[in-house]
Amino acid sequence: MNSICVYCGSSFGNQPAFAKAARQLANAMNERSISLVYGGASVGIMGEIANAVLAGGGAAIGVIPQALADKEVSHTGLTELHVVSSMHERKALMAEISDGFVALPGGFGTLEELFEMLTWSQLGFHQKPVGLVNVANYYDGLLTFLDHTAKAQFVKSAHRNLLISDHSPEAVLDRMQKFQPSNATKWIGDGET
Repeated sequence: MNSICVYCGSSFGNQPAFAKAARQLANAMNERSISLVYGGASVGIMGEIANAVLAGGGAAIGVIPQALADKEVSHTGLTELHVVSSMHERKALMAEISDGFVALPGGFGTLEELFEMLTWSQLGFHQKPVGLVNVANYYDGLLTFLDHTAKAQFVKSAHRNLLISDHSPEAVLDRMQKFQPSNATKWIGDGET
């Protein structure tokens, strides 16, 4: 993997562990010569991971819509900053130039981006790994719910397992580098899981 798109909050959240995990992920990416692709902001966990990647000598590529850049939240010290016209264009470009996707703690936007890439993987639109760093058990409820979707047969077990999760950023990257895409079809029928 040459580049990973990291989805994360534009806020810091209520635990120092969230920012610490962003720095740990940045260090692990730099050690593996993996460039950061992210939403281009200078604030919150987004700014934290970009600053850590840059401080370690890595490349940080931001993609931000003009409307957010106009609010002066764009990071001005990035390796590259792409200013695009819409959120749709932002997400498409981030997906195109990334070899994988990782979510750190974040809110609605982080979840929306994570699930879009997970859905695209399920549908076979890409064959890139999708990971989640479960910092301080932040995503425990979500992971339990995803297990429930498989038990309720709305998601195949093979597709539930497309999401790589661990508490350690390093472990997530290690597992992403060994990722094998699923060849299962999306549709569940006749008791098939």
